[in-house]
Amino acid sequence: MTATATSVGESDRTQPQPTPASRLTARLRRLLPAAVAALSGVLLYVSFPPRTLWWLALPAFAVLGHVLRGRGWKAGLGLGYLFGLGFLLPLLVWTGVEVGPGPWLALVAIEALFVAAVGAGVAAVSKLPGWPVWAAALWIAGEAARARVPFDGFPWGKIAFGQADGVFLPLAALGGTPVLGFAVVLCGFGLGEAARLAVGARRGARVRRGTAAVALAAVAVPVVAALAARPLVSDEAQDGTATVAVIQGNVPRAGLDFNSQRRAVLDYHARQTERLAAEVDAGRADRPDFVLWPENSSDIDPFANADARMVIDRAAKAIGVPVSVGGVVERDGKLLNEQILWDPDKGPVDTYDKRQIQPFGEYLPLRSLIGAINGEWTSMVSRDFSRGTEPGVFTMAGTRVGLVTCYEAAFDWAVRSEVADGAQLISVPSNNATFDRSEMTYQQLAMSRVRAVEHSRTVTVPVTSGVSAIIMPDGRITQRTGMFVADSLVQEVPLRSAETPATRLGVLPEIALVLVAVAGLGWAVGAGVRGRRARDV
Repeated sequence: MTATATSVGESDRTQPQPTPASRLTARLRRLLPAAVAALSGVLLYVSFPPRTLWWLALPAFAVLGHVLRGRGWKAGLGLGYLFGLGFLLPLLVWTGVEVGPGPWLALVAIEALFVAAVGAGVAAVSKLPGWPVWAAALWIAGEAARARVPFDGFPWGKIAFGQADGVFLPLAALGGTPVLGFAVVLCGFGLGEAARLAVGARRGARVRRGTAAVALAAVAVPVVAALAARPLVSDEAQDGTATVAVIQGNVPRAGLDFNSQRRAVLDYHARQTERLAAEVDAGRADRPDFVLWPENSSDIDPFANADARMVIDRAAKAIGVPVSVGGVVERDGKLLNEQILWDPDKGPVDTYDKRQIQPFGEYLPLRSLIGAINGEWTSMVSRDFSRGTEPGVFTMAGTRVGLVTCYEAAFDWAVRSEVADGAQLISVPSNNATFDRSEMTYQQLAMSRVRAVEHSRTVTVPVTSGVSAIIMPDGRITQRTGMFVADSLVQEVPLRSAETPATRLGVLPEIALVLVAVAGLGWAVGAGVRGRRARDV
């Protein structure tokens, strides 16, 4: 017994003891996946406007796939959340420009939960054959959920909205933002899988042909599909042309208190319209067929205030053509964010009430609870706006103009409904003055470029303080203004009536991809259950 005890003790003393340096290295190694997940999220953010580095989305998803592959769902949940934070924290920083970091951080914390759920799902399906397909479908399922809940959803940050300058853009005309986003994510995951297999092969690992074929197809098929979809993208005039004028009147100052300068904002837009009328009369500018003002260009209700009505009427008569005016009006006890069709001879003849209103901006969910937390937030949104119920398509000098007011441009259904209702041209009147010179206006402009290709329509973007723009049906910006300047854009643009596959299919591609995601997740869960049963036996 003594000899045995001695030999055991000697054996313990000969075992190498971990040094502080080795323990630190081990801890860092455990933290490395978390850091990589967060940094790959930042890489995805960098791929978004105003930068034109759309291709960075591919390595971002390649790295995410590598980090998640083969892990348990709990690890996938945490790593996915870190990826979401890395992506959304910088992307949505503009939401706190005027109200402080609290709402911004709360929004990101909630939105990143959807990315966390996707991360858990990707980790689960990463053990399946052809996992990049299931994983990409899961990402689109996460976007579909994020676009609907909570508070009617928040689609900002859809992968498609970062691809306005990319080779995949024609896919928007094929299946809308879900198909465009799916192609990008699939290509990224496929790229990561192909790289993993190539490294393994160099180290002598056996690579199955089927696995390699799937990885290569995941990279190649989205690119080939995008090239094949290019004929769907055209700026050819089908219904003739129209000469459109976009007015950017500017605001006295940026920030939430710009609304206190309501009369000045109205005067600025009227004055810029009258300047354009003078240029037209002098032969220095083409006479437009109609004029488009931005959202909130008249926050003084022209139906209730004679002076505001007089200002708008004078500007419309000066230019001599119909004007779409963005107003805040009260009707039947309801506060409405409204576009008003103003005829130079008849005055207001039609209206469109914004349907997708912004939570915490135009209405306050959970008002009593939020007021108990911070009374200042309730004072910022002292009264809730009401929602419109009908699509808004104005007939302006014979042209059917679909209205998609600001925040609505992020929602697939809101844009499609106008085209389905006969719009030959889309206008996205917006007000970005509350977000100063942040990236928000460029992100929203990129959305409008994607919408132009998705529905093959000219898109105009009149904004109070910039960037206003005219976008061709192929997504090209042909004219744009600077920020916080008074300006006007006049251009002859093509009118189109043909519907793209994306317009005709509507929500069906998104539903199909969600079903693919559910099928993949079900397969992964079933395989896991069968594996545990086999081990128990």
